[in-house]
Amino acid sequence: MIKSILLLVVLAVAAVLLYAATRPDTFRVERTASIRAPAAKIHPLIADLRQFNTWNPYEKKDPNLKGRYRGASSGPGAGYDFEGNKDVGRGSIEIVESAPPTRVAMRLDMLAPFEAHNLVEFTLAPRGEATEVTWSMRGPSPFIARLVGVFMNMDRMIGRDFEAGLANLKAIAERP
Repeated sequence: MIKSILLLVVLAVAAVLLYAATRPDTFRVERTASIRAPAAKIHPLIADLRQFNTWNPYEKKDPNLKGRYRGASSGPGAGYDFEGNKDVGRGSIEIVESAPPTRVAMRLDMLAPFEAHNLVEFTLAPRGEATEVTWSMRGPSPFIARLVGVFMNMDRMIGRDFEAGLANLKAIAERP
């Protein structure tokens, strides 16, 4: 009986490991919101990290967050180093490209709670009197991340934060 249970446990673990190994080795999370403001008004709220952090949901997850701005005040070279609680982690974000008023790209380097190096992109597309703003993040998905992904829906977890951030951005950008 014990051998049968042990065999079932070993088979279940092996099945989970094999399934994780078949998952994609890259990931992409993306959310979009329609904001009733011109792209030229929204772009500076993203391309300036001080403005970005007024609506960034991760900035609100830790009231004791320690952050330090570096480099340019906005655009390529603008950087922000942060250290926060378990919901925020420790790392840095730096703007690597800014094409007003349609695009901002950032490099996000996480050091804790796990190491990760991802590309964050914002695209702004005019749609009549509104602007469609898309926030995306992509990067490699090492085996451990794929294994965790078997039990936790990372798209939903990160996506919720992106949705909250876009709602915050919308509230600021739509003010008269």
